[in-house]
Amino acid sequence: MPRDFLKDAKDEYDVVVIGSGLAGLTSANMLARNGHRVLLLEQHYKLGGMATWFKRPGGHIFDISLHGFPYGMVKSCRRYWTQEIADSIVQLNHIRFDNPMFSLTTTFNREDFTKLLIEQFKIAPEAVEGFFVKSRKMDFQDDQQMTTRQLLDEFFPGREDVIRLLMEPITYANGSTLEDPAISYGIVFSNFMSKGVFTFQGGTDRLIQLMEAELKHNGVDIHIRCDVEKIHCDGGQVRSVEVNGRKIKTRAVVSNANLKQTIFRLVGEEYFDRQFVEDAQAVRLNNSSTQVYMALKPDDQIDESTGDLLFSSTAPVFQTDMLLSRDITSRTFSFYYPRTRPEGQPRCLIVSSTNANYDDWAHLPEDEYQASKKDLVETTLDALDKYVPNIRQRIDHAEASTPRTFEHYTKHINGASFGTKFEGLKVSFDVPKQIEGLYHAGSVGIIMSGWLGAMNYGRMVAGDVDNLLMTGGSRSTVETAS
Repeated sequence: MPRDFLKDAKDEYDVVVIGSGLAGLTSANMLARNGHRVLLLEQHYKLGGMATWFKRPGGHIFDISLHGFPYGMVKSCRRYWTQEIADSIVQLNHIRFDNPMFSLTTTFNREDFTKLLIEQFKIAPEAVEGFFVKSRKMDFQDDQQMTTRQLLDEFFPGREDVIRLLMEPITYANGSTLEDPAISYGIVFSNFMSKGVFTFQGGTDRLIQLMEAELKHNGVDIHIRCDVEKIHCDGGQVRSVEVNGRKIKTRAVVSNANLKQTIFRLVGEEYFDRQFVEDAQAVRLNNSSTQVYMALKPDDQIDESTGDLLFSSTAPVFQTDMLLSRDITSRTFSFYYPRTRPEGQPRCLIVSSTNANYDDWAHLPEDEYQASKKDLVETTLDALDKYVPNIRQRIDHAEASTPRTFEHYTKHINGASFGTKFEGLKVSFDVPKQIEGLYHAGSVGIIMSGWLGAMNYGRMVAGDVDNLLMTGGSRSTVETAS
């Protein structure tokens, strides 16, 4: 008989969380801490969503995507998880840029960036200060019509080299483009500019294992390989979820699935107002990405001056269409040294990431698809050889992932790496106004993407759910937080 992955699950819970990305995990943990009966359902065989890992023969463990986040993660992990998790967050000190316009290494904090802009790029100090001040002051109430390009041109007109320096890391962090609203760029940039870029020491395998232990300690009922087919609503309220052919009653649902998947697949547009449906249909998905995972042979070390994050490009200027092109000119390399991923045997891992269009990969015949993946690996090794000489002779394993890979394992529509564009944020906020007890928490609008954004959004939504379950009220802490 097939295994029953819902064995021992109850027939009713206070809240069901669909999906175990960082937003879903954080919501589940906070609600369980507050004494609610929480069921966490994950369709994959591992928790974590985009913050997870995989193993390969030879003892190699890869994080599935590159991870760098602001210092705010320390406070969020301490408040919403454990001190042990917070204490494992470490700074990446060598953020390196190499392109036809400039080559430099930075600690990527405000002090160092100010010095670089003034001394190396010869920008007037008042322009630099004005840019930092305006970026820091941006919030949800600001003009959402100004684009990132317009913001940067206000302070650095005609300086494509400065725009490249300021854009490439944020594009890596959450898919930002020059055409997106300036507010989404400004908030994320100012978060990173506080104290630099950080990562989790030990990799996502250790992080998720610690989170899973905390969830269980707080009483969360976790079930993997449980793919929710339907969220049942009646009379404007959530009633139950259908998963693996079984109905489970609940007063509230937190969907950590893609926003459009939540509205149109799991619920159905007939349960929402016409204007809300139109707004949801108009939400644009963010782009996807490709990765190449490379493991060096055991004990083969890379000089750490190579960098922790390396933004490498052969493109003459920074352009969004070039970033998404199959003819790859820009790659972000993340280097995992023994200190950032301590294991029994010292190892060095490298992950290359590029933005990508889903349609460039989605419809390829299988033989062409496999050939394209192989070519992606080979061209990445060619590019990496400049920084890690003789890389082909030094690697023990290399493989690629594509937008199709992300779509398969995460069920993100079109393999979207960062959920939706900015307009998805308001639609996500408004979900519980349409159906009582239904909430969405995930990667929406660039502000709420990335590790820190997802975790904080999960916490805010948990506050709304807690208020509903305790008082029957519908006051939104998400909206008041904005």
